[in-house]
Amino acid sequence: MNIDELFLLGLRLQKIAEAAIPTEGIGEHATSTRSVLVVTADIKDHPGTTVTQVARRTGMAQSQVSDAVARLRTAGAVIVEPDPADGRRSLLRPNPEASGRVAAVRDTSIAPALAATTTDADAAMALLEDLKSLLKPVD
Repeated sequence: MNIDELFLLGLRLQKIAEAAIPTEGIGEHATSTRSVLVVTADIKDHPGTTVTQVARRTGMAQSQVSDAVARLRTAGAVIVEPDPADGRRSLLRPNPEASGRVAAVRDTSIAPALAATTTDADAAMALLEDLKSLLKPVD
Protein backbone atom coordinates (compact mmCIF):
# COMPACT_ATOMS: atom_id res chain seq x y z
CA MET A 1 0.00 0.00 0.00
CA ASN A 2 1.35 3.42 -0.88
CA ILE A 3 0.69 6.77 0.80
CA ASP A 4 -2.14 7.88 -1.45
CA GLU A 5 -3.95 4.56 -0.97
CA LEU A 6 -3.51 4.85 2.81
CA PHE A 7 -4.81 8.43 2.74
CA LEU A 8 -7.86 7.42 0.68
CA LEU A 9 -8.49 4.46 2.99
CA GLY A 10 -8.39 6.83 5.96
CA LEU A 11 -10.94 9.12 4.29
CA ARG A 12 -13.20 6.17 3.55
CA LEU A 13 -12.96 4.98 7.17
CA GLN A 14 -13.84 8.51 8.33
CA LYS A 15 -16.96 8.46 6.15
CA ILE A 16 -17.97 5.07 7.51
CA ALA A 17 -17.54 6.35 11.07
CA GLU A 18 -19.51 9.51 10.28
CA ALA A 19 -22.35 7.42 8.84
CA ALA A 20 -22.50 5.40 12.07
CA ILE A 21 -22.84 8.41 14.40
CA PRO A 22 -26.40 8.86 15.61
CA THR A 23 -27.93 12.20 14.60
CA GLU A 24 -31.26 12.02 16.40
CA GLY A 25 -32.01 15.13 18.41
CA ILE A 26 -28.93 17.16 17.51
CA GLY A 27 -30.72 19.58 15.18
CA GLU A 28 -29.17 21.50 12.33
CA HIS A 29 -25.58 22.69 12.62
CA ALA A 30 -23.32 24.51 10.21
CA THR A 31 -20.34 22.57 11.58
CA SER A 32 -19.73 19.17 10.03
CA THR A 33 -19.56 16.02 12.10
CA ARG A 34 -16.03 15.52 10.79
CA SER A 35 -14.94 18.92 12.16
CA VAL A 36 -16.44 18.13 15.53
CA LEU A 37 -14.66 14.76 15.65
CA VAL A 38 -11.32 16.27 14.67
CA VAL A 39 -11.65 18.96 17.35
CA THR A 40 -12.77 16.40 19.93
CA ALA A 41 -9.75 14.21 19.24
CA ASP A 42 -7.37 17.16 19.44
CA ILE A 43 -8.80 18.38 22.76
CA LYS A 44 -8.60 14.84 24.14
CA ASP A 45 -4.94 14.62 23.10
CA HIS A 46 -4.13 18.16 24.35
CA PRO A 47 -6.28 18.99 27.42
CA GLY A 48 -5.97 22.61 28.53
CA THR A 49 -5.57 23.82 24.95
CA THR A 50 -7.01 26.92 23.27
CA VAL A 51 -9.10 27.35 20.13
CA THR A 52 -6.10 28.95 18.41
CA GLN A 53 -3.85 26.01 19.27
CA VAL A 54 -6.43 23.50 18.04
CA ALA A 55 -6.74 25.45 14.78
CA ARG A 56 -2.96 25.43 14.28
CA ARG A 57 -2.61 21.70 14.96
CA THR A 58 -5.57 20.63 12.84
CA GLY A 59 -5.21 23.09 9.98
CA MET A 60 -8.82 24.14 10.45
CA ALA A 61 -10.00 27.74 10.39
CA GLN A 62 -10.34 29.28 13.84
CA SER A 63 -14.04 29.96 13.19
CA GLN A 64 -14.56 26.28 12.34
CA VAL A 65 -12.90 25.23 15.59
CA SER A 66 -14.98 27.75 17.55
CA ASP A 67 -18.18 26.42 15.98
CA ALA A 68 -17.17 22.84 16.78
CA VAL A 69 -16.35 23.82 20.39
CA ALA A 70 -19.76 25.47 20.71
CA ARG A 71 -21.41 22.26 19.52
CA LEU A 72 -19.29 20.19 21.92
CA ARG A 73 -20.20 22.48 24.83
CA THR A 74 -23.89 22.06 24.02
CA ALA A 75 -23.42 18.29 23.99
CA GLY A 76 -21.59 18.42 27.33
CA ALA A 77 -18.44 16.91 25.84
CA VAL A 78 -16.08 19.83 26.50
CA ILE A 79 -15.44 22.07 29.47
CA VAL A 80 -14.38 25.64 28.72
CA GLU A 81 -12.56 27.49 31.51
CA PRO A 82 -10.92 30.90 31.66
CA ASP A 83 -7.13 30.82 31.29
CA PRO A 84 -5.71 31.91 34.66
CA ALA A 85 -2.63 33.33 32.90
CA ASP A 86 -4.64 35.34 30.35
CA GLY A 87 -8.28 36.18 31.06
CA ARG A 88 -8.94 36.86 27.38
CA ARG A 89 -8.38 33.22 26.48
CA SER A 90 -10.31 30.08 27.32
CA LEU A 91 -8.88 26.63 27.96
CA LEU A 92 -10.59 23.54 26.58
CA ARG A 93 -10.74 20.20 28.35
CA PRO A 94 -12.69 17.03 27.67
CA ASN A 95 -15.50 16.57 30.15
CA PRO A 96 -14.48 13.61 32.34
CA GLU A 97 -18.15 12.72 32.78
CA ALA A 98 -19.70 11.63 29.52
CA SER A 99 -22.91 13.45 28.67
CA GLY A 100 -25.89 11.55 27.33
CA ARG A 101 -24.90 12.55 23.79
CA VAL A 102 -21.29 11.41 24.22
CA ALA A 103 -22.44 8.15 25.79
CA ALA A 104 -24.84 7.55 22.89
CA VAL A 105 -22.08 8.06 20.32
CA ARG A 106 -19.65 5.83 22.23
CA ASP A 107 -22.26 3.09 22.59
CA THR A 108 -23.18 3.08 18.91
CA SER A 109 -21.93 0.06 17.00
CA ILE A 110 -20.10 0.60 13.77
CA ALA A 111 -21.32 -2.79 12.52
CA PRO A 112 -24.32 -1.49 10.49
CA ALA A 113 -22.14 1.11 8.72
CA LEU A 114 -19.51 -1.55 7.99
CA ALA A 115 -22.18 -3.92 6.72
CA ALA A 116 -23.41 -1.24 4.31
CA THR A 117 -19.95 -0.56 2.90
CA THR A 118 -18.02 -3.85 2.99
CA THR A 119 -18.43 -7.35 1.66
CA ASP A 120 -17.67 -8.94 5.04
CA ALA A 121 -18.44 -6.71 8.03
CA ASP A 122 -17.16 -9.23 10.60
CA ALA A 123 -13.79 -9.55 8.84
CA ALA A 124 -13.54 -5.75 8.47
CA MET A 125 -14.29 -5.30 12.18
CA ALA A 126 -11.63 -7.86 13.12
CA LEU A 127 -9.06 -6.10 10.93
CA LEU A 128 -9.91 -2.73 12.49
CA GLU A 129 -9.50 -4.20 15.98
CA ASP A 130 -6.12 -5.67 14.98
CA LEU A 131 -5.00 -2.33 13.55
CA LYS A 132 -6.17 -0.50 16.67
CA SER A 133 -4.11 -2.83 18.86
CA LEU A 134 -0.98 -2.24 16.74
CA LEU A 135 -1.12 1.56 16.75
CA LYS A 136 0.72 3.51 19.43
CA PRO A 137 -1.18 6.21 21.33
CA VAL A 138 -1.11 9.69 19.82
CA ASP A 139 1.21 12.11 21.61
